[in-house]
Amino acid sequence: MASSSHGNGEAAFVTVGSRSARVATRPGTLGGRDRAQVAAGSALVAASALAWLALAGTEPPLGAAGFLAGWTLMMVAMMLPSILPLVLLHRGSRAGLVAGYLGVWSALGLLPYAAMEWGLELGLPLALALAGLYELSPLKSACLRRCRNVAGFLLEHYRSGPLRLGAEHGLWCAGCCAGLMALLVLAASMGLQWAAAIAAVVFVQKVLSFGEPSARVVGAGLLAAAAVVAVT
Repeated sequence: MASSSHGNGEAAFVTVGSRSARVATRPGTLGGRDRAQVAAGSALVAASALAWLALAGTEPPLGAAGFLAGWTLMMVAMMLPSILPLVLLHRGSRAGLVAGYLGVWSALGLLPYAAMEWGLELGLPLALALAGLYELSPLKSACLRRCRNVAGFLLEHYRSGPLRLGAEHGLWCAGCCAGLMALLVLAASMGLQWAAAIAAVVFVQKVLSFGEPSARVVGAGLLAAAAVVAVT
C-alpha cells in the first residue's frame, strides 16, 4: 500500500494493488476537526461508557433473548472503542457502519449462549493455553492485519454499503478476537473484570502503533499464565 497527498492538504491517496482512493486529510476526515467527526468519536466513547455502567448496575433477563441483550450490551462496551479509526475514516453513514458491526457480534452471541446451555466449560489453565496459542497463530495475525489497516479495508470494500461494510469488518474482528472471547466465555463466565481486561487488549492491538507485536506478547503471557495456574 502506498500513499500520496496534494500540496493543498485537501486530499490523500491510498493505493492497494492497482486501485487508489482518496482518504481523509481534509476537514471532515480522519485527522480533521469537523463537528461530524468529533460527534462520531464522542458518540462511540459515550456509548461504550454507558454500556459499562449498565453492565455494572443491572442483571440481564433470563432466557436466550435476555442473554443476547446482555451480550450485545457487553460488545458495545468492549468493542466500540476499537473501531474508532474505521468510523472516523468512513465517509458514508457511520450509524449504518456501527449497526452492521454490532449486528455480527450480536449474532455471534448465540455461540456462547449455546456453550453455557450445554454446560461447556474449560479449566482455566487449558483456556489460557488455547487463547495464548491462538494469539500466536497465523490466523490471528492475518485477521489483525485486516482490522488494523482500515484505509486498505475501505478501499477493498468500496462497493459495500455501510451496513455490509460494518458486518464485513465485524467478521474480521471476530476472527481477530476469537481466542480472547473464548477465554471470556468458557473460563471467565463473562465476568466484568475479565471483559474490561480483554477490551483493553483489543483496543491496544487494533488501534495503537504497537498492536501487532503486542499480540505476540499477550500470547506468550497467556501461555505463561496457563503454566503457572496449572502448577499452583
